[in-house]
Amino acid sequence: MGCGSCGTEGGCAPAGCKSNGNCSTGGCNAINSYDWLGNMVLPEDYAPFDVVEIIFKGKRTIFARNANNLELYRGDLVKLKADGGYDIGTVGLTGELVRLQLKKYNVEEDSKEMASIHAKITNEEYEKYLKYKDKEPEILEQSRTIALELKLAMKLSDIDIRGDGKRVIFFYTAENRVDFRELIKRYAQDFKMRIEMRQIGYREEAQRLGGIGSCGRELCCTTWLTSFNQVSTQAARYQNYPLIC
Repeated sequence: MGCGSCGTEGGCAPAGCKSNGNCSTGGCNAINSYDWLGNMVLPEDYAPFDVVEIIFKGKRTIFARNANNLELYRGDLVKLKADGGYDIGTVGLTGELVRLQLKKYNVEEDSKEMASIHAKITNEEYEKYLKYKDKEPEILEQSRTIALELKLAMKLSDIDIRGDGKRVIFFYTAENRVDFRELIKRYAQDFKMRIEMRQIGYREEAQRLGGIGSCGRELCCTTWLTSFNQVSTQAARYQNYPLIC
C-alpha cells in the first residue's frame, strides 16, 4: 500500500505505530496535523489551496504560499525566500486543512507578509543544510562561553542556522533586559553570520528542548500543546504545586 502523506510507493512503516497502520507521524504523540481530507477527490474545476504549513526546528510553524504550484507532500524539504538568501523548512500540511489552520492561528489567506516557497531543495543544498545543522551544537557551546565571559544575565537555550548558512537565530531566556551590543559583535566576528537574538518564555524553551514532567510523561508542550494560556496561582494550588516567591 502506498503512503498518501509522503508520496512514496510500496508502503512505508510508520515510526510511532509499531507498523499497525499509517498515522503519518514521525512518532506517537508528536505535534502534528493529520490530514483527514488528504484522500478526498476534489472537483475538476477546483484549484488546490495554495498555502502550505511549514515546520522548522523546535516545532516553529509558519505558512507559506506555493506560488509555483509545486507538487508537495508531507515531509518534503523546500526553499523559502528570506532576507538576502533563503531558508529551508519541512512541509507539515497541505490541502484544505491548511485553511482551517490559518483560522486557528488568525492568519489571513491573502496576507502580503506570507512567505513564498521557491522550490524543492536539491541534493547539493541538502548536504550543505546538514553540514550547517551539524555545526549547531559546537556554535551553541561557544556562544554560551562568550555570554559567560561578558557576564550577561541570560540563558542561551537553542540556536537555528538558516538554510543558506548566512544567518543564525539565538533563542534565549532572561529575567531582565539584556545589553547585546558587545555580544553581537563577538558573535559576528567568530561565526561569520548575521546574528538575530530572539527572547522566548520558559514554556517555549521547554517546548524546544523537551523533557519529562512531574507526571513521568513527556512534556505536554512538546507532544500536543500548541498554545500557552496564562497560568494563575489558583491553578497551581489546585494541582498542589509549590508557589516559589
